[in-house]
Amino acid sequence: MFRLGIVACAVGVAFAQGFTFTIGSPVASQDFRSKVAVFVLRTDGCADPTKSEVGGTAEGIMNGTRKSVALRVAATSKPGVYAVYQTWPNEGRWVVNLKGTCSDMNAGAIVPVGPNGFIRESSKFFARPATEAEIETSLKALTQGGNK
Repeated sequence: MFRLGIVACAVGVAFAQGFTFTIGSPVASQDFRSKVAVFVLRTDGCADPTKSEVGGTAEGIMNGTRKSVALRVAATSKPGVYAVYQTWPNEGRWVVNLKGTCSDMNAGAIVPVGPNGFIRESSKFFARPATEAEIETSLKALTQGGNK
């Protein structure tokens, strides 16, 4: 009976936090197939991580023109952990716009990508998909040299 109370409490805390993403370097996934990914993400707050879905786009500016490119997001061998691979050109400035669902919960993130990889400090996380204005603000900060 005591164990059941602990489990119920832990599940309640997970739901209270909501559905979110945590990002990290590809080695964090401990899955050799993701070693060439730009970064990996873990879903948090999903009662059944196998039912979470994640996708998105790379949003950028190349030669003064706004571009949008579909992402390649692949599930790793660990439930709720996904690898994000570069599908956008090396030229220009880019942010990754992530969207995810788990049951009726949503999560979003904007992850700037610089010449040395993803920029954790400038990443933004939401309990919903990011708005176009939020994407534009992050992209503008990146193009103005605010993120390195």
